[in-house]
This record gives sequence, structure tokens and C-alpha cells, in this order.
Amino acid sequence: MTDYNNQFFEGERSLFAEHDANIVNTTFGNGESPLKESRNITLTDSIFKWKYPLWYSKHVHVDHSIFETMSRSGIWYTDDIDIKNSTLQAPKLFRRAHQITLTNDHFSDAEETLWNCSDIHIDNVQATGDYFGMNSENIYVDHLNLVGNYVFDGAKNVEVHNSTFVSKDAFWNCDNVTVYDSTINGEYLAWNTKNLTLINCTIESEQGLCYIDHLTMKNCQLLNPI
Repeated sequence: MTDYNNQFFEGERSLFAEHDANIVNTTFGNGESPLKESRNITLTDSIFKWKYPLWYSKHVHVDHSIFETMSRSGIWYTDDIDIKNSTLQAPKLFRRAHQITLTNDHFSDAEETLWNCSDIHIDNVQATGDYFGMNSENIYVDHLNLVGNYVFDGAKNVEVHNSTFVSKDAFWNCDNVTVYDSTINGEYLAWNTKNLTLINCTIESEQGLCYIDHLTMKNCQLLNPI
């Protein structure tokens, strides 16, 4: 195991293909793809300032770290990554990534985040941004607070608990979605979706729940149904 502590890296691909590394209190400055093709990496109290930090990586653990605004498109084609207690300020952070765990995180700009990903576990996350989770599948959510339109458009196999969505056109074009004990606020909810189940939910949605195949609602409250 290689240890990096209190380091500053800049320049393109500064730790390209790094493996079996423990990175602490380290800043990755200007320079694309600092950890591209990395394996078995642990990052703690570290900062990413520039684009594409974790592409084609595997087995990555991130704790108490920051992805700044320009670290956009940061985690693409990566497998087995968990991020906890972290602040993520950049859009488009996940694409075509798999085995993703997010815990106690804040996404200040989650626009177009988690597209075409699979096997996602979200626990106690706050996010703001449109098109969160588009075309992703096998998603488990507990305590997600999201403000942004078109959440989970085209998603498959989604289970949600104890969450709040302020989102126009949420859950459009989905297949197999179950939502428990949650609040959904926003017009045109879940059009063109198949197999939607809502249990103990509060829903405020003008012209919501149209063109759905197999809708089940149990003990839900509809506010101002139109």
C-alpha cells in the first residue's frame, strides 16, 4: 500500500493507473484525469479541483472529501465506488458507472448526475439538479432530499424510502418503481411508467399519474388532485 499525505498534484493524469493507495489530505489541482484507471484507492479529506478525476477506476472509497465545481464529469465508467460524508459541487458526476454507494453526501449541483448507471445505494443524501438518475437501474434510496426536475427519468427497478422530491416530471418512463413513506411535489408525476407502487406517500401533482400501466396506491394522500 502506498501512502500519500498532505500532497498537491497538478497536471494531466498525475496519478494515472495508481493502485493500492491511501490518499489523505491531498489536493488534485488543475489537470485532467488525475486518477484515471486507478484501482483499490482510498481517499480521505481530499479535494478534486479539475475534470474527470475518476474515470475507468475500480474499488474506490471516498470519505470527507470535496469535488469542486470544475471536477465535472468526474466519475465515468467506474465500478465499485462508495462516497460518504462528502460535498459534491460538480454536475454530470456519474455516467455508466456501477456498484455505487452514496452516504451522507451533499450534491449542490446534481444536474445530469447518475446517468446510465446501475446497482446504486443512496442513504441520507441531499441533491439539487435536473435529470438526476436518468436511465439508471437497480436503485435503492433511503432519505434522499432532492430538488430538481425529471428525477429518475427512464429508471428501472427503483425502491425509495423516507424521501422528498420537489420535481416536475418525476419518474417518467420508468419500470418497476416502489416508493414508501415519501413526499412528491411536482406536476406531471410518473407519466408513461409501468408498475408504479406508492405506499404511505403524500403527493401534490397537477395532472400527475397519467398513462401508467399497473398503478398501485396504498394509504396515500393526494393534495389538490386535478
